[in-house]
Amino acid sequence: MTRNAGESLGARFAKLWAASTMSALGSGLATVAAPLFVASRTDDPLVVAAASGVAWLPWLLFALPGGVLVDRVDRRRLMIVIDWVRVAALAVLAVAIMTDRAGVALLYAVLFVVNTGEIVFRAASQAMVPAVVPRDLLERANGWLSGGSMLMHGMLAGPLGGFLFVLAASSPFLANAATYALSAVLLGLVAGSYRPGPRTADEATVRSVRADIVEGFRWLAGQRLIRTMTILIGLLNLTLTAAIAVLVLLAAERLHLGSVGYGALFTCMAVGGVLGAAVGDRLIARIGATWTIRVGLLIEAGLHLALATSRSAAVVGFALFAFGVHGALWNIVANSLRQRLTPTALQGRVGSTILFIAAGGNCLGALLGGAVAAAFGLTVPYWIGFVVAVGVSAATWRVFDRATVARAYAAPAPDQPAAPDRPADERAAASPA
Repeated sequence: MTRNAGESLGARFAKLWAASTMSALGSGLATVAAPLFVASRTDDPLVVAAASGVAWLPWLLFALPGGVLVDRVDRRRLMIVIDWVRVAALAVLAVAIMTDRAGVALLYAVLFVVNTGEIVFRAASQAMVPAVVPRDLLERANGWLSGGSMLMHGMLAGPLGGFLFVLAASSPFLANAATYALSAVLLGLVAGSYRPGPRTADEATVRSVRADIVEGFRWLAGQRLIRTMTILIGLLNLTLTAAIAVLVLLAAERLHLGSVGYGALFTCMAVGGVLGAAVGDRLIARIGATWTIRVGLLIEAGLHLALATSRSAAVVGFALFAFGVHGALWNIVANSLRQRLTPTALQGRVGSTILFIAAGGNCLGALLGGAVAAAFGLTVPYWIGFVVAVGVSAATWRVFDRATVARAYAAPAPDQPAAPDRPADERAAASPA
């Protein structure tokens, strides 16, 4: 894996990055402003919590068919259409708020539209990356995308969204609409056509959405490296979300932090994420993708252990910072490997399948975290997370060996679905004598 540290990612990627970063800022503003708006209308905890449910539901309903759409149309044009639809939905909400006609039901409907668009937008954006940058610069490109998203969504959107909401309840939603409009304009300036490559079946055949989804699942199931990383993402998201769901209680009862201190813990994680994204491609080039993945799994286990045992805010803050670095590096490696190995015609479906599994882990984790803590004690979700992280590290340690990862990086760009990975003894038996 060699690359010129001074080589430019190009003007097309710069516009794609700017559009994705603006979109991340807007989505972050909505994430912050939505519960504030609901809380201003009602003090019913169930109604307030439903905002999170509305945000996650589209990921489970539309991630898979969204991937099919990404693999059927021009991806850049699809992203532009999504942005303008979201602009219109947010404008309706903002006007309704300004005229005092907005209710919680309208907010939920707009959130549903915005987050449905976010799923397809993200899948299309990831599918476009291999078409706008050289293969040996994928890590750098994904690092820029991850860093921009973390900076805007994880660090700036929170305080900015709260400040804008204080000025006027409609302000964050108007600003969100403006970021999506700017994203659409920037994407319109990206030159070229981004239709998927040749289909894996007869192009004249009319395929059902179900058949296309199944094709993506089958390809993913046949690729051992990407399949293993996808399973890990689902499992580790489950335990991580369970841990984060009760972090506010841990911060108050064990770390004795107030609301500012609790927010600072997330800032630690966000700072780590931005740093990891900034140095990610150089660090991965130096230590290799194999050890990036392996060390990351150990950091994941260490985070849960620190949360389970420590009563020091400094220790927990550092653990979250280290986790932020790991999260950025993991995303860079995982996205780059998937983009290298996945045929162009399957980029959308494979990416959205992974998003679907990751979202499923998040949803289950959010439900289980509070239930487990209530039934067995506040630290039990963290001990479970530690055991799961150690278990998956041991079970997958050899999957990410240097030879396997090196073959993935050396493989030529696939123009059509590659044959599923087979064990070495099967390959030997199939080779001519």
